[in-house]
Amino acid sequence: MSLKLRLTILSFLQFFVWGAWLITMANFWFGTKHWDGAQFGAVFGTMGIASIFMPTITGIIADRWVNAERIYSVLQIFYGVVLFILPHSETPDSFFYIMLLAMCFYMPTIALTNSISYTILKNSHLDVVKDFPPIRVWGTIGFIVAMWITNLTGNKATEGQFYIAGAVAILLGVYALTLPKCPPQKLIDKSAPLSEQLGLNAFKLFGNFTMALFFLFSMLLGAALQLTNAYGDVFLSEFAHFPKYTNSIVVEKSTIIMSISQISETLFILAIPFFLRKFGIKKVMLISMFAWVLRFGLFAYGDPVHGLWMIILSCIVYGMAFDFFNISGSLFVETTTDKKIRSSAQGLFMMMTNGFGAVLGSYIAGWAIDKFFTIKFSTVSELSKYLQTTPDNETFLGILKNSFNSAVNPDGTLSNLVFVKDWQQIWLYFALYSLVIAILFGLFFRHKHSVADVENISH
Repeated sequence: MSLKLRLTILSFLQFFVWGAWLITMANFWFGTKHWDGAQFGAVFGTMGIASIFMPTITGIIADRWVNAERIYSVLQIFYGVVLFILPHSETPDSFFYIMLLAMCFYMPTIALTNSISYTILKNSHLDVVKDFPPIRVWGTIGFIVAMWITNLTGNKATEGQFYIAGAVAILLGVYALTLPKCPPQKLIDKSAPLSEQLGLNAFKLFGNFTMALFFLFSMLLGAALQLTNAYGDVFLSEFAHFPKYTNSIVVEKSTIIMSISQISETLFILAIPFFLRKFGIKKVMLISMFAWVLRFGLFAYGDPVHGLWMIILSCIVYGMAFDFFNISGSLFVETTTDKKIRSSAQGLFMMMTNGFGAVLGSYIAGWAIDKFFTIKFSTVSELSKYLQTTPDNETFLGILKNSFNSAVNPDGTLSNLVFVKDWQQIWLYFALYSLVIAILFGLFFRHKHSVADVENISH
């Protein structure tokens, strides 16, 4: 087996074990467990919490003491074991703590898999710039395949999604031990100040107004990413509450529909060099922000019948929204920071987007959805009107029983209160949030386009 193929398998499985549950967890949470939105926001925020400190800790260990592939193997195996335990949680609180543990094991592996691939390619005298991107693309493909498998096997709302991911994660951990060794580089002198060893020098960048603004907007946009990952699939699945949409392809194949977003991501990567050379870093980041506005706005007005094209277009736009900011933002850091702290600065960029941004987006969105965008119904007439049907519709009565665990009393009231999320308002406010960010970014962020910044880009 060739070296590139071995690394391709590594990348494929790395994101497979995430994609198997990330997009569909909300269906398990809301549809199967019937837990509330505020608690879900906290659970989804565990990825951000883990991203704040775990990659740094594991990075230091890999740089100084233990082979990267060995650390990676141990983390993936532990991650897999915890995923088998996760579905047995009896309360939202226990689910939160177990998920946090799982994320502490998984999130560092994203950086480690890149580090392992870079090291092996360099040690084999291969061109990282040329050879790594085709390998990394298979990570996104792995994510898509996992989403499809979870959906097609009927596990998008069951504990099976975690078992699929857990089994493959353990397999991946064992597989990692077969890769070429990646010993510690030990580039940082043991006598260096603790701040340097921990990569804390990069925080000095906050003293620069432009950089501080950039990191602030990175955090705010990172929050937007969590919104679509957390709620996209459950939004499509909850069209099943409407009798006229119950058997639509959007409901039955929601995860596959959402996977268009990841397919789009792989395609828009190819367009990035052109856009960067044509418009420059700032304008490309602005395009990304306005793409987020479209992402959420199209979701707001989409439906499984007449608005299906809006849902699909929203998924296509996602590729531009995600790729354009992440890659152009990374390039901005690369071209504006001193080489001595460049790696730490890139880590800081990821910390603001996937760490603090993820926590902010998850917690606030969960709280806001629960408090402002969840409608309470106590009578069958009000609920049936909202769901665009009649009180005696047989499909509606079945939905009432199976999805809401409620029934109609003789006086027309419901035996249990029914809570329904107002998805149109949710997405419209998310779109407004992204629009405000885009406008403020355009007004206050200063960065002049330089062809030299992007002339060596290769994907």
